Amino acid sequence: MKGIANIAALTLCFSSAQAVAETSVEVVHFWTSGGEAAALGVIRDTVVEAGIAWQDAPVAGGGGDQAKTALQARIAAGDPPAAMLMLGQNIIDWANEGLLGDVNAVAEAEGWDNVLPQAVQDFNKINGAYVAAPTNVHRTDMIWASRAAFDAIGADFPTTWYEFNALAPRFVEAGIVPVAHGGQAWQEAYLFEALVLGVGGADFYRSALVDLDLDAMRSDTMTSVFAQMGEIRGMVDEDFSGRDWNLATAMVINGEAAMQIMGDWAKGEFTNAGQIAGEDFACIPVPKTDDGGFVYLVNSLSFFAQPDAEAARAQATLASAIMDPDVQVAFNQAKGAIPARTDADFSALDACAQATAADFSASDTAGTAVPTFAGTHAAQASVVGAATDVITEFFNTDMTPEEAAEQLAEAVELAL
Repeated sequence: MKGIANIAALTLCFSSAQAVAETSVEVVHFWTSGGEAAALGVIRDTVVEAGIAWQDAPVAGGGGDQAKTALQARIAAGDPPAAMLMLGQNIIDWANEGLLGDVNAVAEAEGWDNVLPQAVQDFNKINGAYVAAPTNVHRTDMIWASRAAFDAIGADFPTTWYEFNALAPRFVEAGIVPVAHGGQAWQEAYLFEALVLGVGGADFYRSALVDLDLDAMRSDTMTSVFAQMGEIRGMVDEDFSGRDWNLATAMVINGEAAMQIMGDWAKGEFTNAGQIAGEDFACIPVPKTDDGGFVYLVNSLSFFAQPDAEAARAQATLASAIMDPDVQVAFNQAKGAIPARTDADFSALDACAQATAADFSASDTAGTAVPTFAGTHAAQASVVGAATDVITEFFNTDMTPEEAAEQLAEAVELAL
């Protein structure tokens, strides 16, 4: 791999090949589904080929809350891993607390500044230091649709929320669940942000979820967002509570359900199941207002200061492997997302990923690309947590859209 070769130029190298072979990196993460594990395996194999042992430390839980709890215990015990999967503001918070190390030597040698968009650098290069390396960029405002389910009722894919809602009774009549959903709070937060963009538009999303404008949260538009969420609540099956996201994806893969609204990490499950984009399933953005939009999430592995030069060299090898252009492509073929590097070979990706890359570029240029709220890019974890409590309560009770909008504003105001 190209990036690994550059490690030889760094001062972290060792003169003893045996020392390299005995060196290891421990990676804490919450990538435990089939597609996620396959993607991480690309990085692992590259690191192992470079003579570094890999210590895998998965923590179940797709939202990462359990992993964060496990990490806090490790830090308190003075036993940090080499790297951990983190998202958004969490990286910034850990860096500002002085708890992260950096891989600036690797980043400078390999020219990361020249190949990473600013939106990606914002969550990896903190206070001038690369404390993390990005594996990919996800899109969260996506519908995953079963071609077989739509063929069964002779319907086209929806382009408006009116069309989306009108499909539900037709699927029910055909014995197909209209929307597959996993009843976990983090999944409902991602569903919510997709609806904020889809119903309200990019400017409204930015006002409500980035600027945290309380008037926007109390607005009629936010009430409409919750009203659409209520429509979707009526489309899920009765066994949704507690279901993992990838099991909901499996319902679409198996034709048991017609659609799932989920980030494009879901595509990794279709790929892992041998399904082909455009043939077996469709990947379509949620219906939008005229200004379009794109909700992005950057996955990154954050680095902790290492106890000695040998461990630091292993960590540098990991960082270089993550950012290798070939690894970025292979990783995202399995993960379902797009490379973080702008110079990767996007032609090697499937039709869904190429469309996502084009949309990200166009939305970024148009100013309609917005950071994920659920993934703690747009706001601090405390704010997201307070909002998520309201969102999931709405989805699981008889709370009205008007009440939800008011309670959302109140919860965020208290969290600020």
